[in-house]
Amino acid sequence: MKKLLLLFITVTSLATAQKQDITLNEIWNGTFSTERMNSLNSMNGDFYSLLNFNRATRSTTVDKYSYASLEKVETIVDSENLSEIAYFESYDFNNDETKLLLGVKVEPIYRRSSLGIFYVYDIASKKLQLIDEEKIQEPTFSPDSKKVAYAKNNNLFVKNLETNKVIQITSDGKKNFIINGICDWVYEEEFSFVRAFDWSADSKNIAFLRFDETEVPEFSMQLTGKELYPTQQVFKYPKAGEKNAIVDLQLYNLETKNTSKITLGDYEYIPRLKWTNNATTLSVITLNRHQNNLNLYFVNATDNTAKVVLNETDKAYVDIHDNLTFLNDNSFIWTSEKDGFNHIYHYSKEGKLINQITKGAWEVTNFYGINEKSKTIYYQSVEDGSINRTIYSIKLNGKNKQRLTNATGTNSASFSKNSNYFINTFTDINTPAVYTLHNSKGKQLKEILNNNKLLEKLSNYNLSKKEFFTIKTENGEFNAWMLKPSNFDTNKQYPLFMTQYSGPGSQSVSNSWNSANDYWFQHLAQQGYIIVCVDGRGTGFKGADFKKSTYLNLVKYETIDQIDAAKELAKRPYINEQEIGIWGWSFGGHMSTNCLLKGNDVFKMAIAVAPVTSWRFYDTVYTERFLRTPQENPAGYDENSPINYADMLKGKFLLIHGSGDDNVHVQNTMRLTNALIEANKPFEQAIYPDRTHGIYRGKNTRLHLFNKMTTFIKENLGN
Repeated sequence: MKKLLLLFITVTSLATAQKQDITLNEIWNGTFSTERMNSLNSMNGDFYSLLNFNRATRSTTVDKYSYASLEKVETIVDSENLSEIAYFESYDFNNDETKLLLGVKVEPIYRRSSLGIFYVYDIASKKLQLIDEEKIQEPTFSPDSKKVAYAKNNNLFVKNLETNKVIQITSDGKKNFIINGICDWVYEEEFSFVRAFDWSADSKNIAFLRFDETEVPEFSMQLTGKELYPTQQVFKYPKAGEKNAIVDLQLYNLETKNTSKITLGDYEYIPRLKWTNNATTLSVITLNRHQNNLNLYFVNATDNTAKVVLNETDKAYVDIHDNLTFLNDNSFIWTSEKDGFNHIYHYSKEGKLINQITKGAWEVTNFYGINEKSKTIYYQSVEDGSINRTIYSIKLNGKNKQRLTNATGTNSASFSKNSNYFINTFTDINTPAVYTLHNSKGKQLKEILNNNKLLEKLSNYNLSKKEFFTIKTENGEFNAWMLKPSNFDTNKQYPLFMTQYSGPGSQSVSNSWNSANDYWFQHLAQQGYIIVCVDGRGTGFKGADFKKSTYLNLVKYETIDQIDAAKELAKRPYINEQEIGIWGWSFGGHMSTNCLLKGNDVFKMAIAVAPVTSWRFYDTVYTERFLRTPQENPAGYDENSPINYADMLKGKFLLIHGSGDDNVHVQNTMRLTNALIEANKPFEQAIYPDRTHGIYRGKNTRLHLFNKMTTFIKENLGN
C-alpha cells in the first residue's frame, strides 16, 4: 500500500512538474491571444458585414453575411478590383447601402480621432470618387446620399457627389484657435466623441459645434523623435480651474447657405447634439461647469428657437451617455441614475415622463435598442450580480421582462438592425470568448466561434484559479478576487501583491476572461506571490451612492479602502504582513503612490505607471466632475496629492511614465520626482521616450516595461 501511495505521489509530482510556467515573452508575443470575430456592422434586413483582409493578395474586402446562416452572401467590394487603392482600412455605408466610404492612409491623432484619405465607392457602378486630395476627418453621408460632409484644417466642407463641387461651410478654422465640427482635446477624451456635426433627416441642415480655443492655455511636449533636433507638440489643454474653449451651436442651411448661431441659455459644455426623427427638430444636451445640471433642448430649425424638454440635476454630477433614442413619434428613450441606479425611461416628445421601464437595486449597463414593431427594448444589466453581465428584453411599458442569455458571466450582445438576431459574446473567469448566434427570444441557434484551442494550450501551463470573494472593512463590503500560487500550501506564508484601478465608475473585479495583465499576475503567482484585486468605494455598478461617495475627495476614500483591505488580508495566516506591495496605472498609479505613502506602515513597495500626482495637472472636464475646481475645493486637490507628502515615503518605489503622454502628462511624474528629491527619498524611475499613456508603441516596449516591473517586484517584495 505504501509503495502504491509513493508511486501515485511520484507520478502526480511528475505531471505537475511537466507543466510549463508562463513567461513574459509569451504574454507579449501573442501566445495567449484569443480568437475574435471581426467587428461586425449590422446592415438593413437580416444581414451584417465584415471587413476582411486577404493575407495572400494583401487586399481587403467588405463582405455581406446572413444572420440566419452565418454564411457569406456576397463580396460588396474587393480592393483587388480597384486600381486607385491597394487596400482600405475602414468603411461606412450610406442609408440605403448603395454606397460606401472607404478610408486609406489613416493616421491617429489622439485616442479616438484620426485623419485619412477617403473615397466614395458606388456599389452599382463599381466606381470610386475621391472626396478630397488632402487628409480629412469624419466624412459623413447626407441622409439622401447625395453629399458628404467632412472636416479639414479645422473647417467644415460639403461635397456634392453628383456635381463633384465642394462648398466650404466655415473659413475661420485655425489650429489652436478655432475648430469647426470636430471636438477639441478635452471633449474627445472626456465626452468620448470626435464628430461634432450632424445632418438633418431631410439633408437640408447641418448642425455643428464651434470651439473657440483662443483663451485655453497651451500645453507643450518635447518629442525626442529620430532626428538631430527634437520637436515640440503644442496643443490646447484646459487644466482644472483653467479656461475651457467657448463652444457654440451653429446651424448651416444648405439651401440658403446661411449659418445661424443658436442661443441655448447658460451652459459650459455641449457634450451631445443629434437630430431627432423630425427633420426640423435638433436635440442638444448642455451641462453647467459643475456637470450637475443637464438640459436636453429641442431646437426648432425653422426659427432657431430652443426649448428645454428635460432637466436632470444631481448633488454630485450627471453622467453623459449615448442612449438617447428617438422613436417614430419622436418620443424618446433616456437612461438615468435619478432613482439611485442606472435605468431606462420613456419620455414623450414634449419631455413628459411616460414611464420608467426598468426598476430595481441593480444597474442597466448597456442599452442596445428598441424594436418598435414589437415594442421591445433590449439591454444588458448586472441583475446576476455586479461582477456579471446578462442580456434581457422588456416591453416598452416595463412589462414582460425576459432573460435572453443563460450563462452567468459576462455576456455582450450585437443586435441586427431589425432586432431579429443577436450575436452574443460570452466569457467568464474560466472561459475565453465564445460567440453564439441567437434569435430575438434568446434561443441559441448556432455556436460561431470558440477558444477551445487556447484552453487546450493553457492546460499545459501551471495556472492558478482566480477566486472571487468579498472583503469587509469598517467602511463597507467590497468585491475582490485572489490568485494563489498553484502549489499553494496553507502552512506557508506568502508575499501579497495588490492590483487595482479604482477610478470613478470603473470595475476591475469582473467575471470575465483574462486580459494581458491577468497572465502577468499568473506569472507572478508562479513566482510565489498571492495577487489580490479589490474594488473599493467609488467604483461602478453598485449604485450611484456607492460610485459618488468619493465626490469632492478623489482618491482619499479609495486609498483608505485599499489600505484597510491590505490590513484585513494580512490577518490571514498564509499572508506575510511584512511583505505587501501594490501597483496601478493612471488613476491606479495615483492610488498605488498614495497607498505607499499614506499606508507606509502597511505597504513595503509600490509601482506607479503614468500616475496623476496632482489633480491640478489634469483636465477640467474629468477632474471638476468629481472635485469641482481647485479654486472652490483646494483641500480636495492638495490633501490627496502625493507631491505634498513625499516625505512620507518609506518603502521601495518605482515611478514610470511615457514622455509623450498627451493625457496624463509626464509633468505629473517630474513634479513628484522633484518632491522626492527635496525630501531626500530614494526611488527608481523609468521614462519611456515619446510613448503615450498606454506605453506600447515601438519594438519590445511592453515586454521591456513588464520585465522591469517584474524584476523590481522580485527584488523588493518577498525576497
